Parts: sequence; structure tokens; C-alpha cells
Amino acid sequence: MKTLHLVAALLIAATPAAAQSIGEKTGVNSVLGISPSTQDFVTEAAVSDMFEIQSSELALERGDEPTKAFATQMIAAHQKTTTELKGLLVSANIQITPPAALDSSHQGKLDDLKKLQGSEFIDQYHEDQVDAHEAAVSLFERYAKEGDNPALKDWAGKTLPELRHHLEMAEKLAD
Repeated sequence: MKTLHLVAALLIAATPAAAQSIGEKTGVNSVLGISPSTQDFVTEAAVSDMFEIQSSELALERGDEPTKAFATQMIAAHQKTTTELKGLLVSANIQITPPAALDSSHQGKLDDLKKLQGSEFIDQYHEDQVDAHEAAVSLFERYAKEGDNPALKDWAGKTLPELRHHLEMAEKLAD
């Protein structure tokens, strides 16, 4: 609890733009239900898609049949949302470039996954998918509710049902 108070104090002392970024990185915004900035939304959505695609490509090599079937769906779905996001940034003239690589947190998760085989890999992949989709649903819900770019806000709302469905699928897979 002391850590949460410290983080909250730091956020209050920070500038609004920096507070959003720190808040998203630490998860404080999610806990408090604060909408991400447009930059944070684009960055987090793009990184989430990259992680989903890359970890699912690995699952195609190492997973059992149900895991491979899920991974195939995740690759197709997240390639689609990546394409949609990039197209929306151009069509709505949003001057943000999505990241080209995973952030250190997601890269670390992918690196850890690469070290595993068999049931250990499958269990960790399933857990990672639940965690990733919980985070994505939170991100998209918060931006759809109070995001500051109308085009991205609309897209986030339209994308949410599919992300919620992915979460349900991941939870069933992990059971």
C-alpha cells in the first residue's frame, strides 16, 4: 500500500503528459480507471499486438493442438488490429508512430517463454494470454470511455467485444 501511495504522489507531482506515461507503465492508471493518453494508448495497443503475435507464433511450434488452434486465431486477429490501428493513424492524421519493437517487459516475457518446452511452455503461454488480454481489455475500455481522440476512441469501443471474447477463450484454455 505504501508503494501505491508513493506512486500516486509521484504522479501528482509529475506533469500531466508524464503522469500518463508513468501511470500506464506502472499499472496505476488501470487500477484507478484513468484513461490513457493517446500516445500511451497507441503504444500499449501496438506492443500488445506484437506480443500476442510473437508469442502465438512460438505456440504454433511448441503447443498442443488446442493451444495451436488458439494461437492461429490470435495471430490473425492481432495482425488485423495492427493493420487497423496503423491505417487509422494515417486516415485520422494522428501524428503518432507506433513502436517497432516490444518494450522491455513484454520482451522479457517472450524471452522467458522461449526457454520453456512441453507442458511448462503451454501453461506459461496460457497464463500470459490471460494476463495480456486482461490488460488489453482494461486499456481499450478506459480509452473507449474517456480517450481524447474521437477516431481512436470509436475504434477502441468497436474492438472491445473481440478482445473480451479473446479473454474468455484464453481463460477457458487456461482451465
